[in-house]
Amino acid sequence: MGYAMVMGEALVDLLEAEADGEQIYRQAIGGAPLNVAVGVARLGGDVEYAGSISDDVLGDRMAAFLRDAGVGRTGVRRVPVPTTLAVTTFEGAEPTFTFYGEPPSYALLGPGDLDTATVGGASVLYTGSICLLREPFVSAARAAWGTPGPLKVFDPNVRPTLLPDDAAVAALRGLVEEFFATADLVKLSSADAVVLYGEADPAAAAQRIRALGASAVVVTCGSRGAFVASADGAAMLPAPEVRAVDATGAGDSVMGALIRRLLQDGRPSGQADWERHVRFALAVAGLVCERRGGATAMPTAAELTGRWGALV
Repeated sequence: MGYAMVMGEALVDLLEAEADGEQIYRQAIGGAPLNVAVGVARLGGDVEYAGSISDDVLGDRMAAFLRDAGVGRTGVRRVPVPTTLAVTTFEGAEPTFTFYGEPPSYALLGPGDLDTATVGGASVLYTGSICLLREPFVSAARAAWGTPGPLKVFDPNVRPTLLPDDAAVAALRGLVEEFFATADLVKLSSADAVVLYGEADPAAAAQRIRALGASAVVVTCGSRGAFVASADGAAMLPAPEVRAVDATGAGDSVMGALIRRLLQDGRPSGQADWERHVRFALAVAGLVCERRGGATAMPTAAELTGRWGALV
């Protein structure tokens, strides 16, 4: 079955909430790549996490959380800067993030910190998200991405609050397209597609990304489901009906579920395999949306069966 290598940020989310009539912020361990790694592990996959984590008390909590979730930490670099905080506000169940902390504790993993044998031995390599906006992490990601062997999966995970103007959007577009061009799978949200391409149609966004070289593209569309396109087909798949309370981490859970299936089944043979994997991933995300926040919401296989019954 092999293992996945997940590269990217770990941080602390401060999630807007209400208690006794007062507005509060609930602390939750997060960061899209950390969420992905935990999602893979909770579903029974073998996963290693590579990233920088502060040596402060919040960093200690993140390291312990990864350990307790069963995520390998040989790629973790502890760094002497405060943990980055993501203040999270909501419209309905949909989160908006504002980031605090300079330099960002999550982006200090450099190329020299990589264990090339661990990267090259992985069955699946994931990177993406906001850590790509900063050095030295982006150089580390490029070095890992060039390693032959693993299936390569990528999620731009665009955060508009980190893109102050059109020039920043254009720079991000150029950067992520480097990774799109050689990806076996690109997963992005419909909101990402609007920011990157001004494209509200997931089919058009998927076609554009596949034309750059990506083998398969999954565009998540919230409660509408997800669009999946590969070399031999494309389809819009509906999401299950859920009682959504918090969508934080839902997209990350889709990626975690897809990586878990790639570890289990290997490279998909065609569109039918991709659709089967995406249906599974949407069931995972549906359960995540029924829970409160981020990495702690990632379900186990037994919890999926309890909620949805047997899943193919």
